[in-house]
Amino acid sequence: MENKDIHYGDLRGHGEEQGTDPRLACNRCALYEHVSSLWWALVRFGFRLLYNELAYTYDTVSRIVSLGQWHDWQCAALKHLNAPPGAPILELAHGTGQFLIDLCAAGYPTYSIDVSRTMGQIARRKLIGWGYRPRLVRARAQALPFPAGRFAAVVSTFPTEFIVEPATLAEVQRVLRPGGRLVVVFNGLLTTSSAATAALEFAYRITSQRGPWAMDVEQRIAAAGFSAQVISEPLERSTVLLFVAEKVATRSEASVVGA
Repeated sequence: MENKDIHYGDLRGHGEEQGTDPRLACNRCALYEHVSSLWWALVRFGFRLLYNELAYTYDTVSRIVSLGQWHDWQCAALKHLNAPPGAPILELAHGTGQFLIDLCAAGYPTYSIDVSRTMGQIARRKLIGWGYRPRLVRARAQALPFPAGRFAAVVSTFPTEFIVEPATLAEVQRVLRPGGRLVVVFNGLLTTSSAATAALEFAYRITSQRGPWAMDVEQRIAAAGFSAQVISEPLERSTVLLFVAEKVATRSEASVVGA
């Protein structure tokens, strides 16, 4: 919305300075709004296809748009879980299940949710193929079908804005143990200089993959009972950005833990 306001202001100012008919400036504004609306509808449609009917292409597309860095970006979350092997982990929006395999290989009994039936089918096949037990549930992050205090950590890699919705944060806070962490990989930045990097960066920006998210994200996280920090992890050819939110134990929870 902020970008639209800037553009509208530019059009009005230009018309006033050049003596343009205000009706022409208004028509330009309406045209911009119409084209913008069509563009974002097309972007949303494309992502819906990628996550449903075209989900079988997701891993290939991810590797292409990250120049092969996607899996490394996901795995950057592992060392921030702050949970011992054997502790139960929950992944939100598991997608094709690639990171689920890494979590299981690290010794975590991992549960996961996703709203896409197709992604669930792909992830289930992958896990069985690797010899891991699928613990997949088709559910929304805003209504988690798990008991309170069930998980040592909750993780999500490249989620959409649902991850910072108050309802999601409240549910994550509920299912986490005292001191448990929510670890989110929310962006990966290519640091090499090349035509491919420049082209991909342009594509990221025009599809809003560089943000912005809600302006009050930090306030939402704090209000949900977390202390949070943003972490930048440098890799060989890129940088991955995460936020780590730790559940602040209530007095009653702290007394139970200390007992």
